[in-house]
Amino acid sequence: MHEETFIQLLQKQLPANCILSQTDELRPYECDALSAYRQLPLVVVIPETLQQLQTTLRLCARHEVPVVARGSGTGLSGGAMPLGNGVLLSLARFNRILEIDTLNRIARVQPGVTNLAISSAAAPHGLYYAPDPSSQIACSIGGNVAENAGGVHCLKYGLTTHNIQALEILTIDGEALTIGGPALDSPGYDLLALLTGSEGLLGIIYEVTVKLLPKPAAAQVVLAAFDSVDAAGAAVTATIASGIIPAGLELLDKPAIHAVRKFIDTGYPEDANAILLCELDGSQEDVTAQIDHVSQVYRDAGATTLRVSHDEAERQRFWAGRKAAFPAMGRLSPDYYCMDGTIPRKHLATVLNRITELSAEYGLPICNVFHAGDGNLHPLILYDANQPGELERTEELGGRILELCVAVGGTITGEHGVGLEKINQMCVQFNEAELQQFHAVKQAFDPHNLLNPGKAIPTLHRCAEFGAMHVHHGQLPHPELERF
Repeated sequence: MHEETFIQLLQKQLPANCILSQTDELRPYECDALSAYRQLPLVVVIPETLQQLQTTLRLCARHEVPVVARGSGTGLSGGAMPLGNGVLLSLARFNRILEIDTLNRIARVQPGVTNLAISSAAAPHGLYYAPDPSSQIACSIGGNVAENAGGVHCLKYGLTTHNIQALEILTIDGEALTIGGPALDSPGYDLLALLTGSEGLLGIIYEVTVKLLPKPAAAQVVLAAFDSVDAAGAAVTATIASGIIPAGLELLDKPAIHAVRKFIDTGYPEDANAILLCELDGSQEDVTAQIDHVSQVYRDAGATTLRVSHDEAERQRFWAGRKAAFPAMGRLSPDYYCMDGTIPRKHLATVLNRITELSAEYGLPICNVFHAGDGNLHPLILYDANQPGELERTEELGGRILELCVAVGGTITGEHGVGLEKINQMCVQFNEAELQQFHAVKQAFDPHNLLNPGKAIPTLHRCAEFGAMHVHHGQLPHPELERF
């Protein structure tokens, strides 16, 4: 079907305010937070009701038009990059909190609700939603589910998959399915875990039931400074080995500390080569005992400075620096490329030292900010996209870092998803038989490959040619997307 004809079909069946088709209207949707690549969609549809959402999907299925779902656009792997001949389906108007059930400690919310809004709504009841990505003020819960997002408190409380209880989804044909339910376990296959982190390849989420937790009676942060990243990495391992599971355990290296100090008042030591932020929560008695315990662990590990937050304002101040680390990079470089890999904790020092070597090899500075407790790395590669060849070199360096994570027994993503960014490294992470199984699952949900095609799961042909494709001047690096 001709593209204009399809747009006209949408316009006949949906209200005018649900459809954007002019170039200037489409421009805000041409990329997500991984903004090195840009592509205008054919049309943007912003439904307000379930019926409008079903109508859109049924039209797309009938006429074999691909669909890319989008939440708040804060994704960091290109998962919401649109297709030039497809629908960009925005869930921004599905933004209501439907229910706060204090007895069962759950909340039913629509996918466009921001992460932070859930905790804010639950706060009067002494409850909160545990996963807290750094972008929680803006990122939507639907996107959190699609990418299995984490946050600084995921070490103790888990990722999104550990904190949701049910999903309401639509298939590409507009059929409504309930995945999970009110019980903590449901019969049959664990499709809830399968859908979480599926990056919009299997269905469109229109409602999420999240678990709420009682707010801890007390929470304090120990800030420990070290002379080297090696020492800080060893302290991370020693913390867990000692039997303490902190609510959060984050590491920043010297370049990251420098950037954050120029951006926001954090109270971080000026002369530290690495700092750990270790949050302990629970009863005040437990927190006091744990602070004494980890403080001794850090002294034994060679900490040069130890500070403990004495009130809520100081605790928030310590965390504000960590959560501002990404935007703070603008003080150091015109652009940065945020990687996301996960490794066994015991290899932290080895991997961080190798990242330093790769930084020198490629001539690109790297700041390290990451969830140290669960080994989820976020190396931030600083570059200038205006310099010819620098983006290409940055991507190559990023790929080397991800392959290093796999080499030590880790994975190519912890919480940002694969999207477009890491699709080549999927060929390193998984073998041919495993990728075939991924494609079989995709086919079971989406036989015509219309939901977010070309993302997350590489074709076997692509893996055979891995290394042959490159980004040129900010254009799409994956030519096969143009075929959908």
